[in-house]
Amino acid sequence: MVKARCPGYERPATGTRRARHGPVGSRHVRILVTNDDGVGAPGLAALTRALVRWTEQAGDGPGSPHDVVVVAPSSNYSGAGAAVGSVTDGTTIGYERATVEGAAGVEAYGLNASPALSVIVGALGAVGPKPDLVLSGINHGVNVGRSILHSGTVGAALTASQLGISALAVSLRAGADPDPWESAADLAVALLPLLVAAPARTVLNLNVPHLPLSDIRGVRWARVSGAGLIKSARGGTATWDAPNPEEMEGPAAAEAARAVIAGEPGERGEIVLAVGSPFPHGDDLDPDEAGTEDATLVAQGYAALTALRGPRAEDDHELLAQIDAVLDAALDPFAFGD
Repeated sequence: MVKARCPGYERPATGTRRARHGPVGSRHVRILVTNDDGVGAPGLAALTRALVRWTEQAGDGPGSPHDVVVVAPSSNYSGAGAAVGSVTDGTTIGYERATVEGAAGVEAYGLNASPALSVIVGALGAVGPKPDLVLSGINHGVNVGRSILHSGTVGAALTASQLGISALAVSLRAGADPDPWESAADLAVALLPLLVAAPARTVLNLNVPHLPLSDIRGVRWARVSGAGLIKSARGGTATWDAPNPEEMEGPAAAEAARAVIAGEPGERGEIVLAVGSPFPHGDDLDPDEAGTEDATLVAQGYAALTALRGPRAEDDHELLAQIDAVLDAALDPFAFGD
């Protein structure tokens, strides 16, 4: 397993020592910050404060060559994915000038919009020049496994990629108060040189354990696990005895739910979801060997870093040839004009 090396990052000896942040060269870097928990969320504030410190270090004080702007939903949009809602020509989006706690000097806006739409607005001129990078987070709760498909935090980063902008989604495992926001914020800023040097449209997903920075075991590249929060679905009034939720993944769960809620046209009811943890059971964790999947690594005390790809055309020539063969047969009955 390859250990991620954060440029300029040095593991601190104590929980109060901060990471050193490497240079990104002399060019100006404009960063747009967003999230899905809302513009007033503490995770966004922690990330913005860390970025302000980084810009001040880069310029040896105020007047840095880099700048930060916050464009985020005015309310909670958790689970929004990359949705933008209904958008037509002439659509207007309400906004309010906001203040980020501990970073009053940063230009910030709360939008009546999803995280993805906030990124689009911020990238297409509403708040100034197009950003060079988008940082999304810090989300309260990890985005690992199937959650990345539905996360507004990750959806914002993927949307930035579609606009030609590299992005980093950052999430912190939920736990007892106080939340160690600074752990995730400092690691995110330590990754900035990597993101600046990466090809345009690079998307990284960082999940951080609920630990002080000094207690985190390292940063590891991770695969996306198959875990999800929703374990099964069943009709709320049915007497059907559901199998073990762990056995109710994918098509099997969907088929069981269809069997339970079948009824007459017009009949209504409720479907009950069994929700669990995306993390493996403690007994399944090897304390001496790091895992390879995002959920496992976070459970073991590592920060998990995953490179993601947004929607792009498939370029597997063998697969396309197979599809072509079936497609030709399927379309043979149609008399197209070409």
